[in-house]
Amino acid sequence: MRTLTNYLCLSLLAIVLCLTSCHTKNGKTDQSVDKDAQADTSKVHVEYAQGFQVSYQSDICLLDIHDPQKEQNTSYHFALVPRGAKADGIPAQYKVIEIPLQRAICMTSLQLSNFIELDALDVVAGITSTRHLFNKEMRKRLKEGKVAKIGIEGNFDNEIIMSVDPDVIFISPFKRGGYDSMKEMDIPLVPHLGYKEMTPLGQAEWMKLIGLFTGKVDEANEKFAQIANRYNELKALVANVKNRPTVFSGEMRGGNWYAVGGKSFLAQLFQDAGADYFLKDDPRSGGFTLDYEVIYSRAANADYWRIANSFEGDFSYEALQKEDARYSDFKAFKKKGVIYCNMREKPFYESMPVHPDLVLADFIKAFHPDLLPTHQPMFYDLLK
Repeated sequence: MRTLTNYLCLSLLAIVLCLTSCHTKNGKTDQSVDKDAQADTSKVHVEYAQGFQVSYQSDICLLDIHDPQKEQNTSYHFALVPRGAKADGIPAQYKVIEIPLQRAICMTSLQLSNFIELDALDVVAGITSTRHLFNKEMRKRLKEGKVAKIGIEGNFDNEIIMSVDPDVIFISPFKRGGYDSMKEMDIPLVPHLGYKEMTPLGQAEWMKLIGLFTGKVDEANEKFAQIANRYNELKALVANVKNRPTVFSGEMRGGNWYAVGGKSFLAQLFQDAGADYFLKDDPRSGGFTLDYEVIYSRAANADYWRIANSFEGDFSYEALQKEDARYSDFKAFKKKGVIYCNMREKPFYESMPVHPDLVLADFIKAFHPDLLPTHQPMFYDLLK
């Protein structure tokens, strides 16, 4: 995209000019300030994420983690200490972990996406499900026995976990669980709560947390800055659009329709893409189920319908109608306004969490195609 490229080039030029002109006194550069600024780039500064904070005590990183949605009061505290360094003067509530990690276990694809983005898969020694696993390197490591499958949430194989001998296990403590037995292994359990962030950039910023654990802070800072810049430029592109279409999401499952509230991650994505989520006034940030009648009363005349599933074969309007004949009553069905992602064919879980900029571009392409005429969809496209 020429617009994005020009914007990034101008931004980089402005940064370079600023660095070369600032901190100058009587024609001489203040070297001490420059060194501090350079050192600062190797530290994590949280901008969007609500679920973790970082502070520093000399070369020790103090990490505080809590529920981004504030539904749970539990908080977690870790002191990340460089290997071989002394861990003196650390507050008692902080559990000491040596970094960079040598071996870690991931419990979710969202966690794994951070390791993939930071080129740190050599640290991953165990994962749970391999469903929707696209990454070739991880598949290769599994085949070679360098990575073990430890089971699924609620049914972990503790013997395999012990044989992996991880430095830490990244967990999702507010999901199905099964972590009580792990506590007896004396392996640090580190919550990764990116899935509970309410903004796309908040979720993506959790790559910085993995950067802290893997010794890839510089890479995480740089990559996230690029993603945030692209996201915010795209967001600005549609900020003043006059026509804001309405969009709803999901399908019937087991007699109910799963929806998310107006303060959710997905609702924010739609808003930033220049559309109005059909439940935008709902104050909830999490998910809940609704009857079909409730969905239809709110979404019957919506312009677009977002669907993400793992359909085997070619998904089409005909296939959608076969799932439930009532679907054809929606305006978005009649006007061919279904925006679709087949997670069986796209690396949705491995890439989407760390690239909300690409998802945003997909939605803008669907809602306002004239603004991104050359964009090639990565995850979502209008259903043919």
